[in-house]
Amino acid sequence: MLEFQEVSYQYPSEDFDIIDRLSFSVAPGSFHCIIGISGCGKSTIFRMTNGLLQPKGGTILVEGQSIVGRKRYCGYMPQKDLLFPWRTVGENVALPLEIQGGLSKAERRDRAEAALRDVGLSGCLDKMPHELSGGMRQRAAFARTMLTGCDLLLLDEPFSALDFLTRISMQEWLVDQWRRHQKTILFITHDVEEALFLSESVLVVEHPPIRELAEIPVPAAFPRDRSSLKLPEMVELKEHLIDLLRKQVTV
Repeated sequence: MLEFQEVSYQYPSEDFDIIDRLSFSVAPGSFHCIIGISGCGKSTIFRMTNGLLQPKGGTILVEGQSIVGRKRYCGYMPQKDLLFPWRTVGENVALPLEIQGGLSKAERRDRAEAALRDVGLSGCLDKMPHELSGGMRQRAAFARTMLTGCDLLLLDEPFSALDFLTRISMQEWLVDQWRRHQKTILFITHDVEEALFLSESVLVVEHPPIRELAEIPVPAAFPRDRSSLKLPEMVELKEHLIDLLRKQVTV
């Protein structure tokens, strides 16, 4: 679904490549979390994938084709929900359809309503964003991402601003959404436990600049519940990943 071939990127303010000839790939329908310390370049990978940044070198492929000049090949959900406060929830969710064109306002409304119903937000179509809780706003943002119609979804720390209990609920909800819709999901997080609960395998940035992503399979089958995190092999892997990240932090 996604393949990086010798991809590099250098920010204008830096004198080194933060992404240095990186190659990796993910299979269709898979769920991977990317973990690494702050500022190591995780989000840069996403910004190159969605076209917000242009690689210094190398090739990025989605479904075997270069992303250069393409549109609507991936959906992107950043850390903040970015719902426009002056638009209703339904109008926010329908924004991808509005940009793409070709549908009437009534058709966009119907599809937005169906998308909101699918994420458990029936009855929220005509509400304003400030009327929703943090978790509900993130669900609305996910519904908007789904309406891009893309099979590849890039989720950049979407739950980091939520309180603990809401975050747990959203993690369980996201796994259910992934299993139902069979999308390919890349999910950036700083939370090792979140990465272990969500993903089939974790992609680890072991040290910057990013030259490779170490893929570590998660030793728990789906469907999962919170008790999976207490399995001895999961506890051992959690401590191993924390240790890998701790070694990168300069005190």
